[in-house]
Amino acid sequence: QVQLVESGGGLVQAGGSLRLSCAASGSIFSINSMGWYRQAPGKQRELVAHIIGDSYTNYANSVKGRFTISRDNAKNTVYLQMNSLKSEDTAVYYCNALQGGNTYWGQGTQVTVSS
Repeated sequence: QVQLVESGGGLVQAGGSLRLSCAASGSIFSINSMGWYRQAPGKQRELVAHIIGDSYTNYANSVKGRFTISRDNAKNTVYLQMNSLKSEDTAVYYCNALQGGNTYWGQGTQVTVSS
């Protein structure tokens, strides 16, 4: 079992920045990839970014150039640096981890961008 705990969400004005953190604990060995998803009211959950290993990253087109995902293996933590935030980035952000055939989710953290 893997436990994921997100932090760092909040209210920010458009154009501002936030950094989300996701700390993993439990059976964290052999986690294949970690990522961030988000879900806005009335919409499906969508991939924001994910990282495989230490360096392979993939981003949704809507956040490319504004968001950066990174991973600190010593702290078992993955980060999402979000810059130039827009109102359409408002959503609950969820951390995700893939380990073998298992998928794990955090509880989510709210990000609200005011225009």
